Amino acid sequence: MKTNYAGIANEYAKKETAKIVLIPVTYNGTTTWQTQVDQGPDAFLEASEYMELYDIETDSEAYKNGVYISEKITESSSPQAVVDQVYDRIKSYLNTNKFVTVVAGERSTSIGTIKAFNDHFENLTVLQFDAHAHLNKSVNGEKVNNACAMYHASQATNLVQVGIRSMAHIEKTVIDDDKVFYANDLATDDYWMENALEIMSDNVFISFDLDSLDPSIMPSVANPEQGGLFWFETLEFLYKVFNEKNVVGFDLVGLCPNPYNKAPNALAARLYYKMLSYKFEMEGEDDELGISESDFASKENKFGKFHDDLDA
Repeated sequence: MKTNYAGIANEYAKKETAKIVLIPVTYNGTTTWQTQVDQGPDAFLEASEYMELYDIETDSEAYKNGVYISEKITESSSPQAVVDQVYDRIKSYLNTNKFVTVVAGERSTSIGTIKAFNDHFENLTVLQFDAHAHLNKSVNGEKVNNACAMYHASQATNLVQVGIRSMAHIEKTVIDDDKVFYANDLATDDYWMENALEIMSDNVFISFDLDSLDPSIMPSVANPEQGGLFWFETLEFLYKVFNEKNVVGFDLVGLCPNPYNKAPNALAARLYYKMLSYKFEMEGEDDELGISESDFASKENKFGKFHDDLDA
């Protein structure tokens, strides 16, 4: 595993001073079909090495807040053991006021991640980007499974799902249609972003499965589904979420690297860094520079116009 995130200097990679913690989890135990997701975190870290760390849109260098890579979680003895270790590791960093992020292979790891954040933050919204609902209560009697990854979140948090386009019939008994933004609806609903924001609480944890993106831009996932989100609409929504809510952390899961096409690895790396850029632009400018509400509005309008021009 890479020693420093994205090749940053040691002064920005120290555990004691870094504001951000990145926890890699290389588990793959219940994934179906393409099963190289355990290689995803290493592919992500490699791609991050070749990424420019100045973000044009936010005019910022988020890495200067410090990014510490925690020891990789390689536990594989059982799904429950993995979830328990993920939970314990995250809680240990949350208790020291770090901004905790997770880059994992299999979706089931989100069970431990979400439980840790939900135990730490009051009135938590989990914003799930995903092609699949992941709302099975159990699979063959087991509650820790890729297909069950969001069931606990649906019962214990305010779960808002975006991009869903694949689910089992039994999941219809669990899913809350008032809090689901199905992929086919996103194409025709001009107000889905605003509607999604309205049903979120102040504290938001983002759980981002890369298969939520359309396979034309993200083919390297275990179970690709046609009809997903595209790059700029995803960024536009994320920007709004980070601007209007207190994003307390996020995980990025599902990268299934293809050795003959590394562009998806680069997308995953950039998406992670974009979320850091949004988080620390909002916090840094608000806290340190005294940015006004009108300045925030100006930035958001500028970003929205950029997307309007693309659509035109």
